Amino acid sequence: MGSLAVVITVSDRSAAGVRADTAGPIAVAALRDAGWECADARIIADGADSVETALRAALADGARLVVTTGGTGVAKRDETPEGTDRVIERALDGIPEELRRRSVAEKPAGMLSRGRAGTAGRALIVNLPGSPAAVTSGMPVILSVAGHVVHQLDGGDH
Repeated sequence: MGSLAVVITVSDRSAAGVRADTAGPIAVAALRDAGWECADARIIADGADSVETALRAALADGARLVVTTGGTGVAKRDETPEGTDRVIERALDGIPEELRRRSVAEKPAGMLSRGRAGTAGRALIVNLPGSPAAVTSGMPVILSVAGHVVHQLDGGDH
């Protein structure tokens, strides 16, 4: 089986059981289809502290790729980028730039995503918005570079 990937859905309502997680399963399916070993999405509440804790737990579990969904907008509790910034060691700004570019082509509100991407230890971490459409369009972008990033983190050639 392939490298370990983890999907983290960041949503107060989903964590409370009030709303089903509709975005996380899309990311999980895309990862599994691409050959990554991936359990069902982990669902956590919004907030920088919970995001940081969940990311650090995924890294401790040996994840090589961590995809978050949700919490990237401008609402008061949307603090996924802030929690991610606490964990990322090296930013990869081109990934969120491309995710926003593609998202804006679909709807103007896509430019409001504040998602981050970068490496931490031997893993790639990428934030996606929480909508199923954003995850559906974003996963091919992530998958197009994830294997290369992991190879580079392992000391592979360019």
